[in-house]
Amino acid sequence: MGHRSERDAAALLTVAEMAAADAAAIRDGASGVVLMEAAGRVVTREIRQRWAPCPTVVLCGPGNNGGDGFAVARRLDAAGWPVRVALIAARARLKGDAAAMARRWRGELVPLAPQALGGAGLIVDAMFGAGLSRDIEGEARAVVAAANGGAAPIVAIDVPSGIHGDTGAVWGIATEAVLTVNFFRRRPAHWLLPGRAHAGESVVGDIGIADALLYELRPRLFENSPASWHHLYPWPVATGHKYDRGHAVVVSGGPGQTGAARLAARAALRIGAGLVTVAGPPSALIVNASQLTAIMTQSFAGGDGLASLLEDRRKSAVLIGPGNGVGEGTRANVLAALAARRALVLDADALTSFADRPEGLFAALHADCLLTPHEGEFGRLFGDAGGRDKVSRARHAAATCGATLLLKGADTVVAAPDGRAVINGNAPPELATAGAGDVLGGIALGLMAQGMAAFEAGCAAAWLHGAAASQVGPGLVAEDLSEALPMVLRDLAVGRG
Repeated sequence: MGHRSERDAAALLTVAEMAAADAAAIRDGASGVVLMEAAGRVVTREIRQRWAPCPTVVLCGPGNNGGDGFAVARRLDAAGWPVRVALIAARARLKGDAAAMARRWRGELVPLAPQALGGAGLIVDAMFGAGLSRDIEGEARAVVAAANGGAAPIVAIDVPSGIHGDTGAVWGIATEAVLTVNFFRRRPAHWLLPGRAHAGESVVGDIGIADALLYELRPRLFENSPASWHHLYPWPVATGHKYDRGHAVVVSGGPGQTGAARLAARAALRIGAGLVTVAGPPSALIVNASQLTAIMTQSFAGGDGLASLLEDRRKSAVLIGPGNGVGEGTRANVLAALAARRALVLDADALTSFADRPEGLFAALHADCLLTPHEGEFGRLFGDAGGRDKVSRARHAAATCGATLLLKGADTVVAAPDGRAVINGNAPPELATAGAGDVLGGIALGLMAQGMAAFEAGCAAAWLHGAAASQVGPGLVAEDLSEALPMVLRDLAVGRG
């Protein structure tokens, strides 16, 4: 499979894009009822692969999600499962394809209420789909609360009821599924928190919508995976030497704040930068030199000193921020690196130093820059503009500043100024440890030093960071991440084709 087809498989479709895909499939000859029957077949198959027959309650809403639920109920019933359907509205009030599917159900039908869950060994959630845009209230809210509080596992169709498909937001309350089955492609909510936490295991089923429809939809949001960037990865070549692989510079803070820079520098070296230098104030030189071997050290004084250091054109990329301190000195260093037109990663103190004058930073940034804030640093620079969800905020910020934005977290989002974006989903909880973000910045720096563009470097760094953490597992400390990279890269190289 080529990288284009692999990347297409990782596309995340918004609610509107999925509706367009359904409409296009119907235009091309499918019917809504046929699509619902296919959805019922897919969900039933996934259920039967995981559970033995048991009393099952299918919770059906008034729309197409409920129609899918009726199809599942009928197929489970035909397979010998004891099934009842709890419907949020009277059957006579259903319309269109959902009404057609309801008419095919000949089994037990009860009103949607908490008592309908009595004796359930499995619950199928087909109440509300990905387009929900208001809080769940009344009887439906009581049912969700009862389902979440019970022992029966919940299987959600499309998204857990109460989760908005585009944002992952919870509308008042949402079901806590162990399995979510959706169709054609995932929604953003399957990767964005808190939606991802409510979805449990996420499975995508084929209901007959042609992959070629993606070319009509032209999605701009993807699950972050090597398919998005491995064809651009700077693998070593037999004829190369260290000077071909870039020279990364990590700017260090003073003698009491040098650890973060060294963590980043180690990561840049491990990810393949040919040379790495930790450069900082003269007072930090001895501290850094005593701790480093393959990584070089250099000193400079102030922004003018950094500008002079970067007159060596072989120094191809710079990281500023970790442990640098907040203030005028760090601002001067950032502006000096920007004036030198090097590939640049800005993190931590380099971002916070511009909190009171972000426009000055934005005006100086260029396309070969990557900003890697956590939520607090992001808010100081960009405020709360751009929308309620993480993807919208990251895209707005990238367009505002004209640089690639990597908004960190368990659901890291990488966004380019042109609207391309990915959601990274492989970060384990062990990454919540001091220094992990410094390593992430160093990985991105090392890739950019080797010529990888800012957006692809940000995507690759986020994924490699998560994969390295998973390689280590419980007990992880930041120093472990760089040492795990060779194993991750070895596996990646085997699969690069």
